Amino acid sequence: MLRTMTLATLLGATALPAFADVNVYSYRQPELIQPLVDGFTEETGIAVNVAFLNKGMVERLKAEGDRSPADVILTTDISRLVELVDAGVTQPVESDVLAEKIPANLRADDNQWFALTTRARVVYASKERVEEGALTTYEDLTDPKWEGRICTRSGTHPYNVALAAAYLVHNGPEETKEWLEGVKANLAQKPQGNDRAQVKSIWAGECDISLGNTYYMGKMLADPEQTEWANSVRIVFSTFENGGTHVNVSGVALTKAAPNHDEAVQFVEYLASDAAQAIYAEAVSEYPVDPAVEASDLVQSWGSFTPDDISLTDLAAARSDALKLIQEVDFDG
Repeated sequence: MLRTMTLATLLGATALPAFADVNVYSYRQPELIQPLVDGFTEETGIAVNVAFLNKGMVERLKAEGDRSPADVILTTDISRLVELVDAGVTQPVESDVLAEKIPANLRADDNQWFALTTRARVVYASKERVEEGALTTYEDLTDPKWEGRICTRSGTHPYNVALAAAYLVHNGPEETKEWLEGVKANLAQKPQGNDRAQVKSIWAGECDISLGNTYYMGKMLADPEQTEWANSVRIVFSTFENGGTHVNVSGVALTKAAPNHDEAVQFVEYLASDAAQAIYAEAVSEYPVDPAVEASDLVQSWGSFTPDDISLTDLAAARSDALKLIQEVDFDG
């Protein structure tokens, strides 16, 4: 069963039930992971307590240290996973199950974190004003024909930093700086808002194309107020000229403290199972990391693509340099 608990409740617990619980700190809303933890409890009899955090997970875990009640961390974006590892608040998980189910490029080399789902960072294009095939690569975003026609959220947002880092891994610093300058020159307005706000701007005629994660299409279609925005655009699975479509992840890690270590490993292994992969990917409109598990019908309806195959470890290592280039060109200015 899912028990959403406050951090104070978790920290104040002095006794465990007859069997150990698994305590989760999550950047993902509890309702998104409820089917997962319900399935795990039904299968194992182990209860799962979830503390939802909007921010400050690293600071919380460092402050708690060895006293932390948290066993498992659920989060999004490779940057947050690497931040947790760099802060020294995680531990490796040696598991044949995870090694079999999760591709090598979607887990840490030292098994400190594991991806659970992937999302593509794509182009949303106006159905009315952008012909099919008019844009196919991320490099195309610098074409002068898009001058005044691109919308995006802040260049320093983790999603865009990750995209720039991938570009950097593929093309080196000089070409990446030129690319950032070219995209900036084509912006219709100063970067602002979130990915859904950019699609709203396309619907309103303020721009014609935008950058966004695929799962936002699912979120918009599920919101009656945003369905019209979603229906005004098509998803374009842009690629790097020498690679595939950029993907990022939601992921899991085991905390360094993990008071319920064995049960926590069971939970992480369950999250990599076929059943859990299908449930989780459908709940968040993302793609399972296990290639043997199909995406939901809705996600499949958006079309197929070839994911970029650069290592997420290499991507994470390039983020700092990518951010410096974004700031150097004053992308948000």
